[in-house]
Amino acid sequence: MTESQINERYDASLAAQIEAKWQKKWEELGSYHADNPVGDLAGPNAEKPRFFLLDMFPYPSGKGLHVGHPLGYIATDVVGRFQRMQGKNVLHTMSYDAFGLPAEQYAVQTGQHPRITTEENIANMERQLRRIGLGHDRRRTFSTTDEEYVKWTQWIFLQVFNSWYDFDAPARNGQGQGRARKIEELRAELENGTRQLEDDRAWADLTEAEKRDYLDSKRLAYVTEARVNWCPGLGTVLANEEVTADGRSERGNYPVFPAKLRQWMMRITDYADRLEKDLETIDWPEKVAAMQRNWIGRSEGARVTFPFGEESFEVYTTRPDTLFGASFCVLSPEHPLLADLTETPAEWPEGTREAWTGGFATPREAVETYQEQAAKQSEMDRAAEDKEKTGVFTGRFATNPVTGEQIPVFTGDYVMMGYGTGAIMAVPAHDQRDFDFAKKYDLDIRQTISAPEDYDGETAWVEDGTVINSANDQIDINGLDKAQAKAKMTQWLESAGIGKAATSYRLRDWLFSRQRYWGEPFPVVYDEEGRIHALPESMLPVQLPEMEDFKPRAFDPEDRDSEPEPPLGRVRDWVEVELDLGEGLKKYYRDTNTMPQWAGSCWYEMRYADPHNDQAMIDPENEKYWLGAQTEDASGGADLYVGGVEHAVLHLLYARFWHKILFDLGFISSSEPFHKLFNQGYVQAYAYTDQRGQYVPADEVEGDEQTGFTYQGQPVNREYGKMGKSLKNIVTPDEMCDEYGADTFRVYEMSMGPLDMSRPWDTRAVVGSQRFLQRLWRNVIDENTGEVTVTDETPDLPTQKLVARTIVEVTEEYRNMRVNTAIAKMIVLNNHLTGLNPVPRAAVEPLILMVAPVAPHLAEELWERLGHAESLITHDFPVVTDTELLKADEVTCIIQINGKVRAKLEVDPEIAEADLEAAARETAAVSGALAEGTLRKVIVRAPKLVNFVITPQK
Repeated sequence: MTESQINERYDASLAAQIEAKWQKKWEELGSYHADNPVGDLAGPNAEKPRFFLLDMFPYPSGKGLHVGHPLGYIATDVVGRFQRMQGKNVLHTMSYDAFGLPAEQYAVQTGQHPRITTEENIANMERQLRRIGLGHDRRRTFSTTDEEYVKWTQWIFLQVFNSWYDFDAPARNGQGQGRARKIEELRAELENGTRQLEDDRAWADLTEAEKRDYLDSKRLAYVTEARVNWCPGLGTVLANEEVTADGRSERGNYPVFPAKLRQWMMRITDYADRLEKDLETIDWPEKVAAMQRNWIGRSEGARVTFPFGEESFEVYTTRPDTLFGASFCVLSPEHPLLADLTETPAEWPEGTREAWTGGFATPREAVETYQEQAAKQSEMDRAAEDKEKTGVFTGRFATNPVTGEQIPVFTGDYVMMGYGTGAIMAVPAHDQRDFDFAKKYDLDIRQTISAPEDYDGETAWVEDGTVINSANDQIDINGLDKAQAKAKMTQWLESAGIGKAATSYRLRDWLFSRQRYWGEPFPVVYDEEGRIHALPESMLPVQLPEMEDFKPRAFDPEDRDSEPEPPLGRVRDWVEVELDLGEGLKKYYRDTNTMPQWAGSCWYEMRYADPHNDQAMIDPENEKYWLGAQTEDASGGADLYVGGVEHAVLHLLYARFWHKILFDLGFISSSEPFHKLFNQGYVQAYAYTDQRGQYVPADEVEGDEQTGFTYQGQPVNREYGKMGKSLKNIVTPDEMCDEYGADTFRVYEMSMGPLDMSRPWDTRAVVGSQRFLQRLWRNVIDENTGEVTVTDETPDLPTQKLVARTIVEVTEEYRNMRVNTAIAKMIVLNNHLTGLNPVPRAAVEPLILMVAPVAPHLAEELWERLGHAESLITHDFPVVTDTELLKADEVTCIIQINGKVRAKLEVDPEIAEADLEAAARETAAVSGALAEGTLRKVIVRAPKLVNFVITPQK
């Protein structure tokens, strides 16, 4: 490279030329290609130990990237580069989660097909990511909208649809019971008599339609009349997770109303126990694991049957030890026992208290009116913690099974059929919500747990204590503590046939339908009778039809009585098809809903490992190599997964669920998708508002915290938070690359602080990272001539020791993803080398290798100019071979006798106290004093001090 081709001062212009050169060369060399054991990407590097890392699937936004987005991407790139230099076969790539509502809404607004928008956004994002030098294997890149990817997403759906969960089957990993099995196996067992129906009917006596109904009721993917969150303003149904706490849509902030619709659901609840227990087999932040456990909501208790006239209902309670204190029950307004209003009394029964009636003339009127009111509320509203609990008396009583007492049964909207049994027993003395309800409706409060003498009874007693007032002629749990009482009561309930131990979960089945266009079509059809037929694999993928009007019919946001009309329903020649599914050519109807955006992101890590396989989702050998367990007690999964904590529950839980189904069915060897999870922090920024409250361009604000901030001479207020166009504080990677170069941008992002912490962006501070790289450049290259200035002479001992110590420390920091401290240690070494003239090759080459993960373009250029023909991408990371260099310099130890300095020793800073005392005793001053006096005490403070307390002889 000549002077006419390149400016020899390392500035943004030179950086841009170097970066373009090496990005092109890396692509030509396939520097980041990872080899598979088999298939079209097979190669010799598959003999190496693997390292599979990935970033959370990005959505290709039309806004492009700001400087906060690449934080995690650069971090994983640094890890990947370091692992390659550790001799690993590293799989690192990037793909795009491209289905979803944003692209569809943009299409609605502009008329441009979402595929065009998506592809344009992907192209822009790929350009931005390529410019910052990310080491991705681009052969493995895809989009969830790609035809081949859609095919395998639909294929996985069919595996789920054609499966059921057998709680009694031995687990595939040999630990415990329960796994998914093919639905055909269930039919076969019912037909050969090895399995019986739960209701004791004979399988042979069922009609074919009844048999199909039964099998459909067991499938892991099923259609049901589900209570859903209907958003008229968006024209679609939303999952609970897409509804805010105040009952509005996350996207668009529209009102959300409850409705009942036929929807696809996934039976994730069957996996609740494993989803919780298997968190112990993976290396995730405890915060995320706790969030998943809370979402799953496992609890131990008992199911108890309460007689209800000639019928009965079941409640689940975590405190069976308090049954003697249950003074009323509450049923969900949707409970089947309240479905037939003719069963509700026409008059208030004897013993009805005035507060129970709610002001209604009859129980029937009260229940009917209350049910209508509850139906208008979303489940989010009904479940809100701060919502006042309301209810009405049903006019009927249940029997407390341990006291035999008749207790009133209310209906209350805070009890829902989707949680537990849709019925609760209330113990107001020991539950604050029940206490408040009892006070409001004049219900009895019976204490069954002892409280201190100063307890005033004005609130529920919710602390532990000894059980009291809890005995009948068959069981007495008085005097027991909580654990003992629970165990004894549960045992008695089981022996009496009125209850049994039970485990309950807060987790609910996954709503899997969306009334949208831009999503994966369901690979099923319906016959004239409405029966579902799975399409054969040969008919996959089911592609979306071309449309000009993509929007589902949107309604007035407040129109709660409207019903979804998906856009696909308007394409009749796509919906109505003639197919031969084994019974001759017949007319069928496609599902007009599409899958949620979560579908494509549930399994992409597996496709990374085998992206071009047209015969299988993934070849077993490739899956075992990239995702198989590395140790016997592990569950497998990618070696490192980096992303934001905002995906702690939904994406991660859904991906684990699908992965476990595929594991159970024998398609993969790993039972978890992501072994190690790391949550990066966020890059935040200051925004500024003028006196009108309007945002002003942050990059044009002047001043500081001492003098204040101004914009065009006028004072402005500063606030701290996220970046956004509306906040006028966005800084893009393109701007940083233009002004400083990609390597400087990378170093600054990585040096801002610990990766798991959020940090403020400060463009003015970027220059510090640029100076570090400029000094490194000048330590090798003469800026005036472009000549290499290093010497082959051996470095002096202090330099050798500093290099050795830096290698060890930087290696440890990279291993633990503490990139900011690794950079700090390299800056110290670089500054030391700046004071040497010339700089020894043996000192600067290890530094260049250490810098390579964070500033790869600059490192490659310097490495080449130092005479190395091969790229340093897979060069061994430096190691210290002479451990003597790691020993610290000797320190001075003061030897005292009776507090006065009598000698000094140069000692190893890590010397043991016993060795230090022994050395001190050998000094002439100490040995002489000991010979002439009596030793009383020795005080050793290694390595700095030894004090001998000696009494002279008389």
